[in-house]
Amino acid sequence: MITNEGWGPGAAGPAPVGPPVVGAPDSPVSGAAGAQPSRAGFRGRGGLPVSIATMLFSGTSSQVGAAVGAHAFGAIGPAGVVAVRQLVAACVLLPVARPPMHRFTWRQWWPTLALGVVFAVMNLGLYTAIDRIGLGLAVTLEFLGPLSVALARSRTRVDAFCAVFAGSGVVVLVAPGPSSDYFGIGMGLVGAVCWAAYILLNAEVGARLPGLQAPAAASTVAVLLSSPVLIFLIAQQRFTGPALLAAIGAGIGSSVVPYACDLMMLRRVPAQFFGVFMSVNPVLASLVGIVLLGELLNAREWLGVAMVIAANVVTTTRTGKTG
Repeated sequence: MITNEGWGPGAAGPAPVGPPVVGAPDSPVSGAAGAQPSRAGFRGRGGLPVSIATMLFSGTSSQVGAAVGAHAFGAIGPAGVVAVRQLVAACVLLPVARPPMHRFTWRQWWPTLALGVVFAVMNLGLYTAIDRIGLGLAVTLEFLGPLSVALARSRTRVDAFCAVFAGSGVVVLVAPGPSSDYFGIGMGLVGAVCWAAYILLNAEVGARLPGLQAPAAASTVAVLLSSPVLIFLIAQQRFTGPALLAAIGAGIGSSVVPYACDLMMLRRVPAQFFGVFMSVNPVLASLVGIVLLGELLNAREWLGVAMVIAANVVTTTRTGKTG
C-alpha cells in the first residue's frame, strides 16, 4: 500500500491517527489533505464491489512489488532495492506536490526531516526482514506498528486483551528458538516501530504542510540518505539490467500503483471499513510469497498471522465505534 513498505504504512493501519496512509510499508497518501477516508459511506460508481476490488488490487500490487524487488537482493541487496524504490517514489511525488522546500520554516522542516529518516529506515527494515525471514512473516511483524498505535490510545480490557493476543500471535509466528533468525525478526520489528512513528509524524506534519508536500519532501530526504548506497552500487557496477528492473518494479508496484489506487479509495470508503480491510495484507503477503518466492508457511505460522490479523480487526472495529 502506499506503508510497509508500504510509501509507508498509515492508512493501512488499524486505526487512522490523523490522516492515515496505506502501505507498507511506504504510502504518503494518508498524509494528503483532503484524502482522508470517508466516514459517510461508500461513494462513487460500483459501490462496495468496486471498492473491494480496487483495495485488493492495491494490496496485491504492493506485495507483488516487494516480491519482485526481492529478486534483486542477490545483486544489490535490500539497501539497494530500498534506495531505488525511494527514488521512484520521489520521482512520482515531487512533480505532483511541487513542495516549496526553499520556503519551509524550521517548524515545517523538523517533522519532514524526521519523516524522511523514518521512510528510509522503515523500508530498509522491512526489506531486510523479507530477505531473511520471508515476505509473509516480515509484513505481519510490521503490522504490529499501527496496531500498537491504536492500542496505545485505549485503556479498555478488550484492547488490553488484543495487545496480549497480538503479542502471543507473534510468539506463535516466529517460534523463538536456537535456529531463529533474530536479526531478521528484529528488522521486522524495526519496521513496525518506524510505521508507528510514521503515523504519529504524519499527523504532526499534516497540520503544517498542505496536500502531499510533506511526503514529497520527506521522500526527497530519504533519497538523499540513500544516495551513498546508490553511488557505491554504481561505482561497483552492481546494477545489472535484471536487478535494476526488479528494483524499479518494486518502486512501481509497491509505491506508484498503490498510491493511485489508495488516493481514490481514501475518498470512497468509510474509515473503519478501510482499516479493517487493510488487515488482509499479511495474508496477501503470505500468498504472494508462496507464489513468487516459494516461501511456504507451516500451520503454526499461519496461526500466528491469523492471530495478529484478528487483533487488528477487533481493534479497528472498536476504534471506529468509539472514535
